[in-house]
Amino acid sequence: MDAIRLAGRKDLERCVEIVRTLPDYFTPDVPDKVRSDWTRCATWVGEREDRVLGMVMVERRSAKTAEILWAAVQAEHRGGGLGTALVNEVIGALGREGVELLEVKTLDESADYEPYVVTVAFWERRGFFKLDVINPLPGWHPGNPCAIYVQALHR
Repeated sequence: MDAIRLAGRKDLERCVEIVRTLPDYFTPDVPDKVRSDWTRCATWVGEREDRVLGMVMVERRSAKTAEILWAAVQAEHRGGGLGTALVNEVIGALGREGVELLEVKTLDESADYEPYVVTVAFWERRGFFKLDVINPLPGWHPGNPCAIYVQALHR
């Protein structure tokens, strides 16, 4: 990977495109949600040769808490460490800013949906712990149990 950096406005459409190309992971309404979340959230991107290949979008919830709203890596670059590098950068940056608790929501394993078996394992390997499952979570499609994962950040 050439660089992990905070995204700029010019990166928005590439991040939306990455999400759009992952229909097994994101519903058709997510590209518009990424667009609407963009201005109030911080987004980190991973790029190679000036091409964005992955992103993590974070919303601050309070001075000490934040949530990863969206995380995606282009399909052909998954499994190569980019997602890990992005999440590690986010964790480090938020920790330096005084964030003490980081949350991420994902489809719970009880949904028995194969693509998310890897996703749940990814978050758990990054040190996130399942806090709760809410079904239905307001704003989520019915029948999609939401697993809430958290990680305590060390400053």
